[in-house]
Amino acid sequence: MSDQAECGALSPALAQLGEYLDRFSTGLHGDAGLRRRHWQKVLQRPLPVDGIGLDKVLWELGEQVIPNGSAIPLPGFTSFITTGATNAGVLAALAAMVAAPQRIGLTAFQELEELSLDWLVALFRLPAEMKGIYSSGGSTANLLALGAARQQAFERRGHDCGRDGVPAGGRLFATAASHRTIHRAAAVLGLGREAVITVDCDAQGRMCPRALARQIEGVVSAGLVPVAVVANAGTTATGAIDPLAEIAVLTSRFNIWLHVDGAYGLPGILDERVRPRYAGIEQADSVVVDPHKWLGAPVGIGATLVKNRGLLQRAFTQGAADYLEGSFCGADAEEASPSSGFVHSLDSLGIPYSDFGVELSAPPRGVVVWALLREIGAQGLAQRIRRHNDMARGLAERVQAHPRLQLLQAPTLSICCFRYQVAGCTDLNRLNRQLHRRLIQDGRSLPSTAVVGGKLALRPCFIGARTDWAQVDDLVQDVIRIGDELWAHSNSRGTSTYVNSRR
Repeated sequence: MSDQAECGALSPALAQLGEYLDRFSTGLHGDAGLRRRHWQKVLQRPLPVDGIGLDKVLWELGEQVIPNGSAIPLPGFTSFITTGATNAGVLAALAAMVAAPQRIGLTAFQELEELSLDWLVALFRLPAEMKGIYSSGGSTANLLALGAARQQAFERRGHDCGRDGVPAGGRLFATAASHRTIHRAAAVLGLGREAVITVDCDAQGRMCPRALARQIEGVVSAGLVPVAVVANAGTTATGAIDPLAEIAVLTSRFNIWLHVDGAYGLPGILDERVRPRYAGIEQADSVVVDPHKWLGAPVGIGATLVKNRGLLQRAFTQGAADYLEGSFCGADAEEASPSSGFVHSLDSLGIPYSDFGVELSAPPRGVVVWALLREIGAQGLAQRIRRHNDMARGLAERVQAHPRLQLLQAPTLSICCFRYQVAGCTDLNRLNRQLHRRLIQDGRSLPSTAVVGGKLALRPCFIGARTDWAQVDDLVQDVIRIGDELWAHSNSRGTSTYVNSRR
């Protein structure tokens, strides 16, 4: 076999790949787990000495790999907060892979990086001065925002963390409902996981402003450094939105950075029925959102939006490097005009996104967001958000109307937490855990679970563009059917598996 990989026309191979992917999208292949031993045996080969060529590789992809892919793109998948990408996002990501492998340079792809970030600011009604950067998702997006917060907090005390390292004493404030990546960010930023102070929540899982005030006062009186308050615009477990306006009053009073984690829930602001809950978000110093969630982008796109992008640069710049030829230019198109001396896309590396985050090599991600919004527009996305929120509310109504279902928390956005219940069962957590396993094994309705007030909940999150009301109907039917079967089978043995002293 030649040592030359094929680098010519893509269209024939893409046509064949498209057929394989279309077949996968029907969902008729069944779940990969059922055939796990087979495909593991087929794929586990020694390192190839001689290649087999692109045609055979494509055949193996289509016949052995793609059919054994993930359940995430299926309409019935409502676990976690991840979804299958829509066609526009897939095609835009593919275009970037071929036409602009890196986000550097004076290209249309880099233009869309900045433009699409500006569109997100406008779409979600944030202050126009906010600028940002894309990264791989909410974990890194939160890390970058909190890195800027750390930079500001210690700069005010005469210390440059980006240059000199991190002194002790920095503290973050978050609730138990905040995403655990906040703790990891604290560790990576040198603050430490123990620097995250847990603030009490109310019965709906929202941060309690009075408790926050007490915690801040305690940190200040102890001579420690309050770095940031992390508020939630849609928690992962239940979709709760913290009282942002009240929290903003406190962060203003104590002069603390306000960070809003809207990785999942920020697009909910497009639903006018929920929009009042976002009041105060305009006061935030930083906001994150994951386009690979509700917007339907391929996984690997998170956005960090900040009021002062210079803080990101001071926190994360790698400094001058002689291996980076060319110079950075600003966002002003005039700086890249032929009259300025830039006549080639590599005359300049463009906007220095690599200095605003932790990635030097990074794909253009803005083109994906641009394509998604160009395809359906703000109104189209708003319709999707309202539909999914309606589905969560509709599910809650059906749960409340059925004697063997119990609503554990009223939906705020597109998450509905509920469980199966039956008279005589005193270990509902165990029963619902088994019920959930059966749901996954059956493969039609695929929610995740959460713990709400000590009770194990079935937790569908309606977020996929392919997910519609039929999946609500399926889920209700499947939960009742499987719950009834488990309870009847347990009682048929004389002593119920699900009766003990726990509730």
